[in-house]
Amino acid sequence: MEYNDQVKNRVKRMEGQLRGVLKMMEEGKDCKDVITQLSAVRSAVDRTVGVIVSSNLVECVLEAENRGEKTDEMIKEAVNLLVKSR
Repeated sequence: MEYNDQVKNRVKRMEGQLRGVLKMMEEGKDCKDVITQLSAVRSAVDRTVGVIVSSNLVECVLEAENRGEKTDEMIKEAVNLLVKSR
């Protein structure tokens, strides 16, 4: 699978958020503020996982259909990846 710039930018934003969280910790910021930022990062990771899995699933299903293959197993595997990521 090729990862487009949009997905890569999501990961870069998360990286920046995590660096910001680390800086907050080093500065002794309030626990609530740190947790709020960590929750935002977790949410961003979850959304990115969903984008990657769904994009990959669409790509794989279309390729399998073109080859005349069944797609049920691919769909189950994608759902399992999403469940594991939670």
